Amino acid sequence: MDFKEELIEKSNIINNELEKYVRKNDCPEIILNQSMEYSLMAGGKRIRPVLIMSVYELFKNDVEKAYPFGVAMEMIHTFSLIHDDLPGIDNDDYRRGKLTNHKKFNEATAILAGDGLLNYAYNIVLNDIINSDEENKQNKIICLKELSDGIDRMIAGEYVDTEFEGKQISSDYLEYIHENKTGALIRASVRIGAILAGCDKNDLEKLSLYADKIGLAFQIKDDILSEIGDSKETGKPVGNDKARGKCTYTTKYGLEQAQKMLQDITNEAIEIISSFNNCEFLKQLALYIANRNK
Repeated sequence: MDFKEELIEKSNIINNELEKYVRKNDCPEIILNQSMEYSLMAGGKRIRPVLIMSVYELFKNDVEKAYPFGVAMEMIHTFSLIHDDLPGIDNDDYRRGKLTNHKKFNEATAILAGDGLLNYAYNIVLNDIINSDEENKQNKIICLKELSDGIDRMIAGEYVDTEFEGKQISSDYLEYIHENKTGALIRASVRIGAILAGCDKNDLEKLSLYADKIGLAFQIKDDILSEIGDSKETGKPVGNDKARGKCTYTTKYGLEQAQKMLQDITNEAIEIISSFNNCEFLKQLALYIANRNK
């Protein structure tokens, strides 16, 4: 199976798992449930849950045991996107080629849909922990802490990004924003996959470094696409970051230097992950992040 086929297969697994948690019951909050489903099932690359699964598979074959954390991570990521698009933050009209949640429904519903997905994610993980045998329970509790820490750092990065909008910031602050805003959930995904599989401390440190590299690469590529991407492919307007006065890797260093940084960081990620057996998919995933068009 080549990389794209495997990525589609793993994405479909996550989509099928997510479908199990979509709330279809007739109730007074049915519009809220539809709002949650609208964003959760709007497509996307499912990179974070795919990372959980793929890192887990470096060590074990029973990957279905990682599905609850994968589902929870995608719900958390979707919560972050809904809130990121809100008028008070990025004020975007489109996401993945569709109206953003607050444009499709309304701002209050979008806020509550994000809140609902975040809480739902915790419920899924807690139920998984409660129903686990004692042998795996401790690792899952540690993974819950990783999940919570990732959310905390993502929100911190988002805050700093909005606080410094329209201002010149240092390279250290720019890296801090993106290590947290984008990189925190990617790092948490990699670490969760590894911890669930019971990897040792040395391997966890190497995988964490790989995660940091691809997380930063993901954001640099987003900045490049915001500068020169095709809105028909990205599914959202191009140039919004520049219009809002955001400091990005392209505005800070220029397009050519940002592209060079992306290439170097991607190569570093590939070198790190190459020390593991059965790592081809994760190598190709690093390249996919760097070369994607959306």
